[in-house]
Amino acid sequence: MALNYLWIAFFIVAFIVALIKLIFTGDTEIFKIIIDGMFDSSEVAVMKIALPLAGVMTFFMGLLNIGERAGAINFLARLVGPFFSRLFPEIPKNHPANGQMIMNFSANMLGLDNAATPFGLKAMQSLQELNPSKDVASNAQIMFMVLHSAGPVLIPLSIMAQRSIYGAADPSDIFIPCLIATYVATVTGLLFVAIRQKINLLDRVILTWLGGISLFIGLVLWYFSSIPKEQIEVVSKISSNVILFTFIISFLVGAMIKKVDVFSAFIEGAKGGFETSVKIIPYLVAMIVAIGALRNSGALTWVVDGMKYAFALTGMNTDFTDALPTALMHPLSGGGSRAMMIDTMKTFGADSFAGRLSCVFQGSSDTIFYVLALYFGSVNIRNTRYTLWAGLTADLVSIITAIWVSYIFFH
Repeated sequence: MALNYLWIAFFIVAFIVALIKLIFTGDTEIFKIIIDGMFDSSEVAVMKIALPLAGVMTFFMGLLNIGERAGAINFLARLVGPFFSRLFPEIPKNHPANGQMIMNFSANMLGLDNAATPFGLKAMQSLQELNPSKDVASNAQIMFMVLHSAGPVLIPLSIMAQRSIYGAADPSDIFIPCLIATYVATVTGLLFVAIRQKINLLDRVILTWLGGISLFIGLVLWYFSSIPKEQIEVVSKISSNVILFTFIISFLVGAMIKKVDVFSAFIEGAKGGFETSVKIIPYLVAMIVAIGALRNSGALTWVVDGMKYAFALTGMNTDFTDALPTALMHPLSGGGSRAMMIDTMKTFGADSFAGRLSCVFQGSSDTIFYVLALYFGSVNIRNTRYTLWAGLTADLVSIITAIWVSYIFFH
């Protein structure tokens, strides 16, 4: 219901802002800009997102089917079973959804968005099979969505690449702030959902796993801070893609050992990937058009200007406000926030405080509205319960953390 009201509000706010601009500033083009933007957004949703995603989905869903036949997904499910049985008590022990979620989280952590999405959609479909109310999000689906949308991304490869393009002296200098912000966002999302679902976070298994994950992230921070900065991007790029290709080879070799008809298994899974890609198109169009109307009306610019004025009245340092457009756009649109990040680097410089902070914003969490439309739309869930508020809370904490660590590192 929250998503329903917010979707309507995007259009209403866009209309009111456009009407004010027409009446009080004489902007006769504003409604044309919004309408043209709706057509462009509709095309982008289908031609630039859904159709390219169909190819990726087809390949990786076919690959996942091979992995399931080879027993790799079940192996991952058994590996994380003790931990996930506490976070996802609704999921039976050794259920394939556990392995699929691990594949999704692993691809996300490596910054491999294209691979993460098919794994995540497959996991959502498996969770839907266990869902007793097919149009209402289950507790397990909510936990999965919030953890997915909050991050965590260990290696923000694409952001480093953009910083390099726009002349940053050290494109990787945002690596540690991004990792800190996304880790805090993930823990926040986990705590929010765990409290709502009455999960015992003091359980020994949960504490051991969270401690181990925290130690691993600490070791990653230590390693990357100990090597020359110019090597960070190279090491990140190589390790990410080698790990993903290792997964692919292990699936294929495991299937051959078990004498699986590999090609037939791939085709069978790939068909499901294409069907899923077609199913999500209406949800993507609905969300991306609404966000485009809000952005093109100038409503977000008004919000940023209002926040700048309000913070200036307090007497606090307001240098961070120049990067706020990226932070405000990020929950709504990954492409929109990336455009805002690039614009900030163009305007203030890649090595300016605002330029670096906008990059940390971009790398500190995922796009909650897009994620909800994509994943819940793929299984026709209409009532998302408190998923949106949990995701937005995690996103707010990531914004605050990003500002704090950026002042420490860059200001």
